[in-house]
Amino acid sequence: MQVYTGPAIRNIAVTGHHHCGKTALIGSLLATAGAAEFGSTPTAYDDEELARDMTLANSVAWCEWNNNKINLLDTPGFSLFVHEAKSAMVAVESALVVVDAVNGIEAMTTRVWNYADEFNLPRVLLINRMDRDRADGMAVLDALQATFGRQVTPVQLPIGNANNFRGVVDLVTMKAYLYTSGSKGKGTVGDIPAGLADEAQHAHEALVELVAEGKDELMEEYFREGTIPEDHLIAALHEAIREDRIFPVLYTSAAANIATDHLLDFFEVYLPAASERVPVAARAAVRSLAAVGNGQSNGHANGHANGHDGSAPGGNGQAGGPPRDDNSEMVLRPVQDSQPLSLFVFKTISDPFAGHISFFKVFSGVVKTDATVQNFTRNAAERFSHIALMRGKTATEIPELHAGDIGAVPKLKATYTGDTLGEKSSPIFFEPVQLPEPAITFAIEPKTRADEDKLANGLHRLMEEDTLVRFFRDPQTSEFLIAGTGQQHIEVIVSKLRKRYHTEVTLKAPKVPYRETIRGRAEAQGRHKKQSGGHGQFGDCKIRIEPLPHGGGFEFVNDIFGGAIPRNYIPAVEKGIQETAVRGFLAGYPVVDFKVTLFDGSYHDVDSNELSFKVAGRLAFRKCMEQAKPAILEPIMQVEIEAPEEFAGALMGDLNQRRGRVQGMDRTATGNSILKAEVPMSEMLTYGADLISMTQGRASFHMEMDHYDYVPALQQEKIIAASKASGKTAVDEDE
Repeated sequence: MQVYTGPAIRNIAVTGHHHCGKTALIGSLLATAGAAEFGSTPTAYDDEELARDMTLANSVAWCEWNNNKINLLDTPGFSLFVHEAKSAMVAVESALVVVDAVNGIEAMTTRVWNYADEFNLPRVLLINRMDRDRADGMAVLDALQATFGRQVTPVQLPIGNANNFRGVVDLVTMKAYLYTSGSKGKGTVGDIPAGLADEAQHAHEALVELVAEGKDELMEEYFREGTIPEDHLIAALHEAIREDRIFPVLYTSAAANIATDHLLDFFEVYLPAASERVPVAARAAVRSLAAVGNGQSNGHANGHANGHDGSAPGGNGQAGGPPRDDNSEMVLRPVQDSQPLSLFVFKTISDPFAGHISFFKVFSGVVKTDATVQNFTRNAAERFSHIALMRGKTATEIPELHAGDIGAVPKLKATYTGDTLGEKSSPIFFEPVQLPEPAITFAIEPKTRADEDKLANGLHRLMEEDTLVRFFRDPQTSEFLIAGTGQQHIEVIVSKLRKRYHTEVTLKAPKVPYRETIRGRAEAQGRHKKQSGGHGQFGDCKIRIEPLPHGGGFEFVNDIFGGAIPRNYIPAVEKGIQETAVRGFLAGYPVVDFKVTLFDGSYHDVDSNELSFKVAGRLAFRKCMEQAKPAILEPIMQVEIEAPEEFAGALMGDLNQRRGRVQGMDRTATGNSILKAEVPMSEMLTYGADLISMTQGRASFHMEMDHYDYVPALQQEKIIAASKASGKTAVDEDE
């Protein structure tokens, strides 16, 4: 296997809406380059992906073309998994946005376009599946220009549409590339068909004019000569693409393997090489991490889903945040072999047999097999025993990788997605990618005791490779919860648990962590007397209960004078009240935000003991609750929704139906609307799926716990009735 350096490496993220042909396109590109059989899909190898006929996670494949190495990252296009596309963009210098020739611009087309824009990545638009019935390449081009601006310009014209699609016209060289069923992706070069000559000439002139804009020397040459010579145009187009001044449009059919060789030529000639990447932003110092473990994220503060510049790479936001000194200096690390070694882990696969496989991008220096490098994120040394290039699941070992290249290494002991590694003497830390928080949460229960023993291990391994899975225990409801981007995302995780780790689980809607409180004051006596021969039981106390402000918790005041209750029995009264408050009064939820004052009572010299006063405290508390206007509190979430402006009205109406209070609306730089609202958690349990349905997957949301508030009377009655039906409501005990 030949070793390549940065100038000969192209790293490209293949993105787009689901079912636009990304995976088939990569298979055809590999076949044209002689790296795979035509019709195969090396990047689609996971059992779950094959069963569902969709890409669920990023996959890497490479090929060689004209003494260059091309790394292709296949990314998901389904809305619940499209965050993987964003994670892939830290490792590439350009993005190929694939668009279906029939369906045109779809929801995720815009989403991945915006992701690439966040990273300042050059974008190439590829109109694929040109051989489909009703394919209309020029109509799709018009829609792309209307959506993304006049910078979108064709560098090819299609020869034919649908069943008649047989090649492309190169608007730089002004040559036609024609294909037949037996051409195996290799076209023949010829003259432009007569029927396309005028259209091609007009498109060529428009391309030349757009390339020349903003460059004085090119404009002078254009006005002087009336055109730009081919060799100058090639160099100028490469520069314009690299600088995001032009977004070129090409055409292909992956299924028929038409124009894939010309697409590979385009990658080689016009897309930026790995060495052309601008220096990568990083922090120059990392603090000591003696206490850092594996750092896997295991939940949110409230137990439920909380709903850069282009040169900065990223990760998955491991628990505890980036382990760095926030006052450390920001530096720019050039993508050069001569720089100290630094690399970034952008993906992890956890195989039940092979263990961890870490995918990394070399941002500087040269890494060699058997090298010992420092994990700056975890403060741990790692040995790279077998560096490999991955083509789907097939590994090819290689002795070394140079700055700008992408590789993989198995069985690192303390390295996870988002970690920075490198030369110990030159510590550096690359910033993580900001991914959305999970949008849906389910309660998860193992079906058997054997499944219970395997559940945590299996889920934590899946969390290592899927950065938006959360698994945690809600301390209030005592349920184990799993969170993800949507129902299908969770179903995929459950299926992997069953197939990979032989763990069967049941999913159900999570319990809402309601609480109970009081709105009034009350006084009551709790008197416990029991005689059963010999020493009896006697405890007597009088308490006053009153509300505290939200968040006040529980306060106990001892206001006993004159020894009405001996001092050693007073803690028992408090304990009895606290134990009863945990079990609730109205619907079995913990009582909070109240103050109890113990002000009187009596005792018996022989029969009184701690248990008697504990029971007396319970009785007094229940009597007080009957009079103190008990109420139920519900968690209120702070919700932020980003969506195209045309959906804003419908989303506001939907939030109002969910008892939400819309607090305001902003606009993003890209023209999207951002709605901010407070909504009860009970109304948001299925919001992720509902939002996808309402916006065709074009919106995203983030939510986090904000505060508790009173439940309206009608909803409170329903909660109490449901608790009684389930047998949860607290009942009096006479101990």
